[in-house]
Amino acid sequence: MLRERFDLTGKTALVTGSARGIGRAIALGFAEFGAKVIVHGSKPSAPLDEALAMVKALSPESYAVTADLADPAQVETLPADMDILVSNASIQDRQPWHSFDMDEARREMQVNFFAALRLFQRAYPFMKARRWGRIIAVGSVQERRPHVEMVAYAASKGAQENIVRNIARQVACDGITVNNISPGAFATDRNREALSNPVYAEKVKAAIPMHFAGAPEDAAGAALLLASEAGRYITGATLLVDGGLGLPG
Repeated sequence: MLRERFDLTGKTALVTGSARGIGRAIALGFAEFGAKVIVHGSKPSAPLDEALAMVKALSPESYAVTADLADPAQVETLPADMDILVSNASIQDRQPWHSFDMDEARREMQVNFFAALRLFQRAYPFMKARRWGRIIAVGSVQERRPHVEMVAYAASKGAQENIVRNIARQVACDGITVNNISPGAFATDRNREALSNPVYAEKVKAAIPMHFAGAPEDAAGAALLLASEAGRYITGATLLVDGGLGLPG
């Protein structure tokens, strides 16, 4: 039955940046469908504790880890033995491109791109040995529509999408799928301040064919499809979850 193909019982999933927002929604979705979930935050925090409590209510064996992905050494401390890896953690800053601080640009590339690539590398041997694995990157509409004041963030997301396509072909024969989810404008903690401006919020909504911002849960269903047997024949793809924002016209 199709319902059974979404079941993640017996699978372990690491979701980076899952203390809040889209990452938390994905972690909760995986837990609801039976996975043991490793919830991740950059440091101990009340939101991380809250996310873990919510996940454990659905999947009692789940646990939390902390690692600042801006520090390459801390990336190496994260678990490597997992069936499903969701690279969701990212950082962004707004600055004019011509005066963008290079230290900040390097920090964003480390968290958003280099850490993701390293996590993919570390997860691969376990997945290959089991001949089953799911690698999912959470990208951004900025892969295609870069924000004029987020040059480093947009570039890092474009680079991440590129390695998804690159790696997918190479590991498909090992039973591993590699895909990218590309959210559009989402009503998350990160965007709360910007969307609280009614003029800006209306401008954003007007650009979206569905005329509303997405909720974190809107990305969870896409992640569940790509993580489960229901999505076993999808690899190297970018799944747009953007209310039509990426459509031409």
